[in-house]
Amino acid sequence: MPRLTRSSAVALRYHPQAPYLDAAPRLVAKGEGLLADRILQLAKQHGIPVEHDPDLLAVLAPLDVDRVLPPELFKAVAVMLAALYRANALAERSLR
Repeated sequence: MPRLTRSSAVALRYHPQAPYLDAAPRLVAKGEGLLADRILQLAKQHGIPVEHDPDLLAVLAPLDVDRVLPPELFKAVAVMLAALYRANALAERSLR
């Protein structure tokens, strides 16, 4: 019998052009089940890209909401952001 798993999600905010808002990525939401589904739904509604990375989720989920990420996680988040920027650029080119 397949094991049922609850969905999980975290949301990050980072404004590199406005460092007065966030000098580093900040965890702004996290949840499981229905709350995770709502986080993902809101991201989709607002055109916010979503990255599916269970390993990154595992290290971000224990963190407190509304906290800047610890420096040891910057590289992992930077890799994820780079992938999202590339995907956005490809999507924009395909729409032209």
